[in-house]
Order: sequence, then structure tokens, then C-alpha cells
Amino acid sequence: MRGRLEKPKEPHHVPSAASPRPPSSRPLRGAVKTAVAVATAAAFALSAAPAHAASDPDPSVWTTLSKTYQATSKYGYEAFAVTPSAGYQRSDDCVANPPEGGMGYHYINQADIDSLDPAKPAALLYADGSDFVEGRRLVAVEWMVKDTGRTTAPTLFGQTFQKDPKHPGYFTLHAWIYEPSSKSLFAPWNPEVVCPKV
Repeated sequence: MRGRLEKPKEPHHVPSAASPRPPSSRPLRGAVKTAVAVATAAAFALSAAPAHAASDPDPSVWTTLSKTYQATSKYGYEAFAVTPSAGYQRSDDCVANPPEGGMGYHYINQADIDSLDPAKPAALLYADGSDFVEGRRLVAVEWMVKDTGRTTAPTLFGQTFQKDPKHPGYFTLHAWIYEPSSKSLFAPWNPEVVCPKV
């Protein structure tokens, strides 16, 4: 029987103090994490944008609206909105205009009225749950500015606030960032939001 040829053993190498260390993968990991975070945020913004609404604003508006998402997404669970630290007051009055659509239930934070900060809308708008959501679901946010006799309406995201007959004495701006409206991102009414029949 013939003996097998064995590969000669290489001498065991012990790195000396003078040996260069292998490059660290930490900077690469950080870059990968950053790239994944940016890609995820971009995908989320694009998936949330209602592509079918012709009168929607420039896509760059979604960059600013990301501040709104960051500040309000935690209120997707309604109970978080009505905690004392959040400051929103629950409402059982569902606002609708059947030919136009609905707004839903307005949860207003008095401290944020007159705010033009994208991260501080004065109201969260909820609609009744669906087959998949128990309770109320967050559908939009709204900024409310008192009409103190000003000659021009305020603007935010390049949009001009409107006088709202449902909120006399206020200029308002809606953003349907959680329940896209077929009318537009900033339309006052959303045909997909329906109030219960009384």
C-alpha cells in the first residue's frame, strides 16, 4: 500500500509587535449601517407618498415631512397621544363632509396651536379602525394657526393654510401622511376617511 502524500506543514506564524494589524472593519460597519438607514428612510418616504395625487408638492417636501413622521409616528398607538406628557386631548366628534370625504377625530394639543414647526402639529387626526387595526388609527396631522386678522395666510411646506369652516377662527393645513388622500397630500378632506353613521 502506497503512503499518501501529505502537504508539508507551514510553520506557525506568531505576529510580532512589528507586524501590521489587519485593518479594522469598524469603519466599514458604520458606513454600512448608515447606508442601510438612509436607504430604509428613502424607501419609507417613497412608499408613503401618494403617487396618484396629481397636485402633490415637490418630492423634496418629504425631506421636511420626515421631521413630522419622527415626531408623530409614536402616536400611531392612540393611547400614547392622550398621555399627560403628549398633551393631545381625545375627541369623540368625527368630522366629515360626505361629498368631499372626512377628516376624522381631531386630537388637539393646545400648546402647539400657532406652531409652524414641522415636528409640532397642533392636531393628530384619527379614524375608526379597520379589519387589521383595533381602535382608532392615525391618518393625518394638522397645523392650526389663529386668525388674528392677518392679511395673508401662513405657509408651511410651500403650502398656504386655508380657513376651515369646521374650525372657525383658524387657518389650518392637513398632511395625510398616514392615510394617503386621492385628492392630494395637503387636501383638507380625505375620501378614504369615513365617519360612523349616527
